[in-house]
Amino acid sequence: MHHLIIDGYNVIRQVSPYRELAERNEYAQARDALIGDVAPLATKTTTVTVVFDGTNNPTSTGAAKSHLDVTVIYSRHGQTADSVIEKLSHTYRKKGETVEVVTSDATIQWTVMSSSVMRRSTREFGEELRGDAAEWQRDHEAQHAASTLDDRLSPESLAALNKFTSDCR
Repeated sequence: MHHLIIDGYNVIRQVSPYRELAERNEYAQARDALIGDVAPLATKTTTVTVVFDGTNNPTSTGAAKSHLDVTVIYSRHGQTADSVIEKLSHTYRKKGETVEVVTSDATIQWTVMSSSVMRRSTREFGEELRGDAAEWQRDHEAQHAASTLDDRLSPESLAALNKFTSDCR
């Protein structure tokens, strides 16, 4: 098994377009966008885990949750995302499994490189993941512009839905 572990806020703070969302204080949207973008990387042979720092959040328990086939972990209160990433890396390597960590955090880099874990910088990962950031931004804006069900349905689907609901009355 191959494990891809992503330092979530590290990617969000350094990679466009997530960075722009964070700069507008749209962290929830940035996290959702990142998780959605990495979800296709999860396969039968690759697990994807995104770790966010919850150290200053008193309600953060550190429990792992699954979203779009991605394991999402907010470190528990008082614990850094770095320590969660290090622990996960160590656990998987101890089992003889391959681990790749996406981060540009120097401390994590030294820790994971010393234990034969592959490391990829957030910028490199972002370039590979997003390809054309301008295209993503257009798609993202178009997705959020369509805010009602009527806006998101094709004319044919909308007509069928309207017919169905009128028949039910």
